[in-house]
Amino acid sequence: MSAVPAGGPTGNPAGTRPADNDKVASRAPAHPAGGTRRTAISKRAGAFDSSGIRKAFDLAARLDDPINLAIGQPDFAMPPAACEAAKAAIDAGRSGYTQTQGIPQLRERLEGAVRDELGHPERKLCVTSGSSGALVLVLMALIDPGDEVILFEPAFVMYRPLVEFLGGRCVIVDTSPSFRIDVDRVAAALTPRTKAILLNTPSNPTGFVAPLDTVRDLALLAERAGVTLVSDELYRSYCYDEPFHAPAAHSDRVVVIDGFSKSHAMTGWRVGWVHGPPEVIDACTMLQQYTFVCAPQVGQWGAIAALDAPMDVPLSECKRKRDKLMAGLAGHYAFEKPGGAFYLYPQAPGGSGKAFAQVAAEREKLIVVPGSVFGAADTHFRIAYTVTDRTLDRGIAALVRLAESFR
Repeated sequence: MSAVPAGGPTGNPAGTRPADNDKVASRAPAHPAGGTRRTAISKRAGAFDSSGIRKAFDLAARLDDPINLAIGQPDFAMPPAACEAAKAAIDAGRSGYTQTQGIPQLRERLEGAVRDELGHPERKLCVTSGSSGALVLVLMALIDPGDEVILFEPAFVMYRPLVEFLGGRCVIVDTSPSFRIDVDRVAAALTPRTKAILLNTPSNPTGFVAPLDTVRDLALLAERAGVTLVSDELYRSYCYDEPFHAPAAHSDRVVVIDGFSKSHAMTGWRVGWVHGPPEVIDACTMLQQYTFVCAPQVGQWGAIAALDAPMDVPLSECKRKRDKLMAGLAGHYAFEKPGGAFYLYPQAPGGSGKAFAQVAAEREKLIVVPGSVFGAADTHFRIAYTVTDRTLDRGIAALVRLAESFR
């Protein structure tokens, strides 16, 4: 399947139709003087819908004792030392604004780790309001209307909407069925309008971990083409079968997004960071002044302590649950072994991930995310296995029953 453009500066985001904005306008109330009052909602906002993952949140809240395998967040506790540091920060009254780029104590720790890993003395870093905040800032800093961004589908749910929100065009490189990235196809997708390539390894939703040759070749391709490779590394600590390979080790032009949400179970504290070439990070820092202002201060103090917390036990538990899930579904579902993150991405019985997710909820109170949330294809569904063993056992049993019902 060749790379294809999706949406655009004057096009429609995935899952919308040209008539959708007309429907929004048609719901505008009549003006008292007899005219029609314009809707208060912008066309930009009206073109988007709540993400499929948020809808799974809402569905789970309505069910009694659901089997929720939809939400991608750790099931282990935030490190005790990080909790104590956050409490101490609250008690010390450290609840105000910080420098836009983050408190020096955290920023210097992160910068030191980046220098030790990559050896890039000129690389700069900014602490952000979560890794999602970093993603927003990076795309705002890079993308003008009409610019193209290469995405690998299946892709994290935020990528396409954010690019299109900024007036960019998504050029899709489909990685199915193996989820491996063909660098030659990426090279063929480059045009004079290409501004960035967005890589996520380990991947949400597939769990695919890009091998060394892939990340190296992508980094070098982007550098030669004068295109920014943005590497979303939020799941880098979740690599089970081979080590994580950093694209920035092969080019100092790579922009890296990371955070504490997945690695240290700090999803609600909103502490992430971005590092890269000085001109990009300076732009991100400036843009943060006018958007998020800064990352929450209490979370930043907790994050410093989290850096020293041993995480080997919870990470080994994630690997055990991955293996348990794969063993339980083997012979019932077709899937690629995920080398990282905490997701399994099986093919949907019956061929439609959306239809399967609906049946799973109705028959088994089982919540999974259909693959249509992550791209154009509706052939798979995502399972998040960072849940209790009881929930995982219930989920495996329900999935087996569902698979048998489709035979």
